[in-house]
Amino acid sequence: MPVSMTVDLVIFTIREQRLAVLLVRRGIPPYQGRWALPGGFVEDREDLEAAARRELAEETGVHAGSVHLEQLRTYGRPGRDPRGRVVTVAHLALAPDLPAPTAGSDAAHAAWIPVDEALGSKLAFDHHEILADGLERARSKLEYSPLGTAFCPATFTVNELRRVYEAVWGHEIDPRNFHRKVTRSTGFLVDTGERTNRDGGRPARLFRRGDVHLLHPPLLRGE
Repeated sequence: MPVSMTVDLVIFTIREQRLAVLLVRRGIPPYQGRWALPGGFVEDREDLEAAARRELAEETGVHAGSVHLEQLRTYGRPGRDPRGRVVTVAHLALAPDLPAPTAGSDAAHAAWIPVDEALGSKLAFDHHEILADGLERARSKLEYSPLGTAFCPATFTVNELRRVYEAVWGHEIDPRNFHRKVTRSTGFLVDTGERTNRDGGRPARLFRRGDVHLLHPPLLRGE
């Protein structure tokens, strides 16, 4: 039996202080009219990352260079696609407040949907499982890596970073405790020496991402 290869994209951003995922409404069968993750078939002589970046641009209009992109996992359960035996390699993408997407290819419409609403809807294929896995990956990586800064602009305040963690983890965080932890985590944040009052109130220090790949100590969701 021939096996086809696809890529699917779990793309997260934060809009209006809520974690949102990019979904496309399918314009063709199967599952015509149903929300799905953006993605498509891998072309001949195309590697997986190139396919993911191409599909990102073709189906949404979002420029791949503006997002953090990594492989999530492979899904190959028989029957997951009614068109035949199809194995997909899902990718996780994270970016700051992205603009409204533009649908293309076989997508009738593309939109940013709050993650809790997306998980509560009936998605095409096995995309509910892929989305849930992508959410858990993002939540976990925020604990032990500086990936939370991928949702921030080049320079940001601690309060802006805290709101990222709150949006991704789905609960409020004590501001003082968070400030203490992130500023004491070696190499996590670099003070730019600049200040801003865009948070309101007193001017706040601006930081940029440091050069560490693992946070020490980690930021745990339950603490």
